[in-house]
Amino acid sequence: MKSFGHARWLIAYSLLALASSAFAFDAPEHLPAMPATAHAATGTIEVAFSPWDDGEALILSTLKQARHDIYVQAFLFTSRGLASALIEAQQRGIKVQVLADGQNVEGASQIPHLAQSGIPVALETRYASAHNKVILVDPEQAACAVITGSYNFTHSARVRNAENLLVLRGDAALARAYLANWRRHRLDAVPYARSELKAAPPRAKGSERNRLPFPWESGARPRRDFLEMQ
Repeated sequence: MKSFGHARWLIAYSLLALASSAFAFDAPEHLPAMPATAHAATGTIEVAFSPWDDGEALILSTLKQARHDIYVQAFLFTSRGLASALIEAQQRGIKVQVLADGQNVEGASQIPHLAQSGIPVALETRYASAHNKVILVDPEQAACAVITGSYNFTHSARVRNAENLLVLRGDAALARAYLANWRRHRLDAVPYARSELKAAPPRAKGSERNRLPFPWESGARPRRDFLEMQ
């Protein structure tokens, strides 16, 4: 009887484990994140390699073409020329919004100047480094442009460093993907304290904010609701 009872326990345990595995496979929250989808590229691509090419001039000419919106993701932003171009764009009615790495908003940074000029600025403090260098120009329009590459928005990137810069124009699907990612980052960013012109507190190692889980850590599908954020 003892052996029969033990066998029944093993069978029951095996069935339970099988059922649990089947449920885990079917449950969406346990599926891995969806891979990036590919699409046929459209539009044009312009490339610059600093210090031989003038990356800042290429960015400035693209910003002048904005008619509706400019979205910025910056790691380092010390270029006065680019800051002036964003302020000028806002003054002519373009909606400009900036995300910046929370640890790089002092010293020569132009981030306080942008905030003081009335441009909405938010700081990214969740990451070890908010290392994106992206500018989106009219990303929801047919004449969209995605500016990206290794190029920081600095004088050194323009004249001292070996950098690459891409301007991808007219690829609506790509622009929407970058805009969705910008909005996802904005959800986690901390509004810049414009009234006091102070940055958010420095990231502390092991802080609760730094230990927030990412969706892929639990195997969840990527969220899509940020696509509809206004």
